[in-house]
Amino acid sequence: MNYLSVFLAALGGFVAYFGSGGIMFMLLSGLKQEFAKYPAVYRGHEGIMKTMPFGMATMFVSILVLAVLYAMTYRGGSGLVQGAEFGALIGVFVLGAFVVHNWVNLNIGAKLTIQSGIAYFIEWLAVGIVIGLIYRA
Repeated sequence: MNYLSVFLAALGGFVAYFGSGGIMFMLLSGLKQEFAKYPAVYRGHEGIMKTMPFGMATMFVSILVLAVLYAMTYRGGSGLVQGAEFGALIGVFVLGAFVVHNWVNLNIGAKLTIQSGIAYFIEWLAVGIVIGLIYRA
């Protein structure tokens, strides 16, 4: 396993996660307003800004773990294809373990669940693709 490649892939994945997340919030009009409908569940802008540095640090560590998992399963070949497959698998995992899990446990609506599911799947797909494109054994 090439540790420099893993780190660089994680860094690229981190940028892809936040970049694609920003794009999803712009494209899925009303997503921000959907979150605002549940102030007892989700933090407001000020609360998010206070916790964002810690959240970003933990997201980097999480994406670093994914880059390590990618490196451990890397079979050679197209980084784009393998990264997309990896990202899609992570996206499906997140749909079940996070998005639907939150819908079951939190008092949120189906519209927010569907929109956030779309956004998160695309984010993790993008992360997988970037990790696949950057990582080299």
